[in-house]
Amino acid sequence: MNIPLSHSRALQRLRNFAAACALAALLSGCQSIGTDSVVASSAPPEISGPAASAIAGDMVSRLAEQIGPGKATVALKTDPSPFGQAMEAALKGWGYAVVTDQKTDSGATVIPLAYVILDVDGQVLARLSTKSVELGRAYSVTASGATPASALSLMRRG
Repeated sequence: MNIPLSHSRALQRLRNFAAACALAALLSGCQSIGTDSVVASSAPPEISGPAASAIAGDMVSRLAEQIGPGKATVALKTDPSPFGQAMEAALKGWGYAVVTDQKTDSGATVIPLAYVILDVDGQVLARLSTKSVELGRAYSVTASGATPASALSLMRRG
């Protein structure tokens, strides 16, 4: 049986999308934010600096669409990984104040933020979580950067 090449590409895209959706569903309960604190974020140290910057930049820009750019202070656990550093830089680039010790002025609006970066089947799944919104997206990663490999997944709470 001779299957046209266009059908195999379409099936591969469908498989990638299905895998990303399944993974997002599995991760939806893994690492949530409690009522008072920020959870530890995690990212594999193998992600290159350019890829980490591309993913963090894209995810923070999408987060800013949901919560408004630079409108609050973001509480983020310290993470020395390339992605942790890229995430902090991207947040500051969008005008957010970033605190890592969770000490702020009593009048400041603080948004606890957690992230999870997973390497799955040659792609990277990134997820950002706040008390009100959760974002997820799969990326194709190369040594020189990363490009989105799926649509943005958005979940609003409350």
